[in-house]
Amino acid sequence: MINLKFYKPDHLPELDYALDDIQSQFTATAKQALEKIEERNLNDDFFAYPITIFYNEKAAGFFVLDFGDDKLDLTENKNAVLLRSLSVNPDFQGKGIGKQAMIEVDLFIREHFSECDEIVLAVNEKNTVAFQIYSNTGYQYEGKMRDGRSGPQFLMTKKL
Repeated sequence: MINLKFYKPDHLPELDYALDDIQSQFTATAKQALEKIEERNLNDDFFAYPITIFYNEKAAGFFVLDFGDDKLDLTENKNAVLLRSLSVNPDFQGKGIGKQAMIEVDLFIREHFSECDEIVLAVNEKNTVAFQIYSNTGYQYEGKMRDGRSGPQFLMTKKL
C-alpha cells in the first residue's frame, strides 16, 4: 500500500539511496533535493514541500511539490504546482510505486493545498519509463518542450 507524507528528518535514513547512472541523469536523489530546498530556504523561498512515498510503511521514494516561481516556466497558472525530483529506491522499483504515487498525489494535493488546480512537470524525452507512468496516470503532453540539464524535456500537465 502507498501512502504519501510530508517529509520528516527521521525519513532520511531510508531515503539515503543511490540511483544508477541512467536515473541520475533524469532526477535528483532525496538528499540532493533536500539540499536544494535548504539553499532556497536561506533565500526566504519556502515554497517547496518534500514528500516521502511510503510502501508498506517503509520510506520507498521521494518527490517535491514546488509552489515557487519555477512552475511559471511550464504554465501561466499561479495555482499550479511543479512536481519535481521523483525517485523510487532501486530496492523497491518494479512494484508500481511510482505509478501509484502519481495517482495518490492528486488526493494529497486536494487535501493539503486546496487552492491548487493543476500539476505540471518536465520529463526528459529519453526517460520513456517515467513518461509512460505520467501518461498512464492522467498527465497530458501537448507538444511543449524545453531544454533541461540532460537534454530536451516534455512538459506535462494534469488538471485537478
